[in-house]
Amino acid sequence: MAAREEVISKLRGVPADLPPLTEVLAMLEANPGMKCVTCYARISDDARAKDAHGIEDQHRELSDKAREFGWLMVYRYTDNDKSASKENVIRDDFERMLVDLAAGKTPEGYPVHGVMAVNDDRLYRRPGDWERYLRAFTSHEGRVYWDSNGLQDLYAEGFEIKGLVGVAMSLAETRKKQRRARASHRNRAIRGQSVSAWRPFGWEDDKITLRPVEAEAIRKAVHDVIAGASISEVTGQWKEAEYLTARGNLFQYQSVKQVLMNARLCGYREVSGELVRDGDDQPIVGEWEAIITPKEWFGVVAAIRARGRGGQPGGKLVHKYLLTGILRCGNTLEDGTKCNHSMKGQKANEWVKYEHGYFCKKTVDGGCNGTYKRGDETDKHITKLVLAKLRADAAAAVKDVPDWGREEELEAALRRRATLEQRWNAGEIDDEQFFRNLPAVEKTIKELRADQAKNIAAKAAAEEATADVDREWKSKTIRQKRELIKKALHAIIALPGGMGNKPFDVEQLIPVWKSAESAALPE
Repeated sequence: MAAREEVISKLRGVPADLPPLTEVLAMLEANPGMKCVTCYARISDDARAKDAHGIEDQHRELSDKAREFGWLMVYRYTDNDKSASKENVIRDDFERMLVDLAAGKTPEGYPVHGVMAVNDDRLYRRPGDWERYLRAFTSHEGRVYWDSNGLQDLYAEGFEIKGLVGVAMSLAETRKKQRRARASHRNRAIRGQSVSAWRPFGWEDDKITLRPVEAEAIRKAVHDVIAGASISEVTGQWKEAEYLTARGNLFQYQSVKQVLMNARLCGYREVSGELVRDGDDQPIVGEWEAIITPKEWFGVVAAIRARGRGGQPGGKLVHKYLLTGILRCGNTLEDGTKCNHSMKGQKANEWVKYEHGYFCKKTVDGGCNGTYKRGDETDKHITKLVLAKLRADAAAAVKDVPDWGREEELEAALRRRATLEQRWNAGEIDDEQFFRNLPAVEKTIKELRADQAKNIAAKAAAEEATADVDREWKSKTIRQKRELIKKALHAIIALPGGMGNKPFDVEQLIPVWKSAESAALPE
């Protein structure tokens, strides 16, 4: 990327071999017919090679042509990797060129007698840009313009209309290409072919064969997220392992999220956020090897969407200590009520044998400062209780999630839509009737599919809970362990131990259990 920016920098502004302004002005005085011209180069997409070769080639051609005409190139404008047909794209050098054309000189003071571009569509593709360019260009008399069509007289009568026609044709061709690209993309998706422009993370360069190390990283991340891990934690793990995206960058929160939510993981294809389906309304399976099962994919997507993150990185606070916020102070206050303030973990004093403890905050912070528990023994005891509960619940987890049971409703809705489309195509109903009735049917289908996906996700989460609880617990992060604890417990009431250095008493930790159903099902 740095090398590309260096190339772009050299191809922008005053050419390195341009004589000083005083010398150029002297040359013009000696030869009034000499032209000082500027050159504009642009390319829409430099994402693949990332080497700016497109604009480099354009400027080379323009330099050769300027020398052929005996013109002096005094300034180069360069917009790399920027579209001219999209309204929301600002081309900084194009805007700079318009200002300089209106002023009649470059920022360094060199006069501007003309403009060169390899083609007019490098300069403009929208009517508004063409009008602004023509107005700036013709604000001074006697200028020259050259592109691959030869010398053009922009002052000629009717040239403004001619230019608008060219812009309209260019826009039409651009939109035609976009439609063809979308149609081709969808048709390839329907055929189950890979349409990725880049090598997807998890697959080899052929985009079909799995790359074992990356595929295993994805598989682990999917299982971890279903089990409660955050995307932020997965991102940290992938960064530590130095996994790179297809474009050679370290993974960030959003890029990890995109990987985990991509239907490609289970062999399915999506277009505009919708699964591509065949004539029987079944998801089309691609030609590439799948990394996870469809059930696991539905599960991880549901887990990510259920976090309520609103698309923002960061997510919930990742606590350093296992039971921060889960422990509640059970101290009885002077008025007879319970404190019930959440307890916080902190590093223990250096003179004790354990590393951390849990305490109720001071009264100024809303607590009572009346309860303190050593962290290692508290964590050990609650972990023992929770693991026993998880082992008991795991065996019944899958059968506690009922089968979906609404297949007939979905099939009926799909038949209604198919019948409606057949009658419309046969001319039995007009457009108004068709489009009046279609939204209600589509809404029903969408709601049923969402409910079906929710059921599949619940089964996936339940199956994840049936793994070897003790073995899996050791490999989980603090965040994952906390999620499992919160699925098993509403809270843990910690009673004060009284004055003095007394032995740790597990009876002072009172767990408040959730029901088996609420512990087994995803929240």
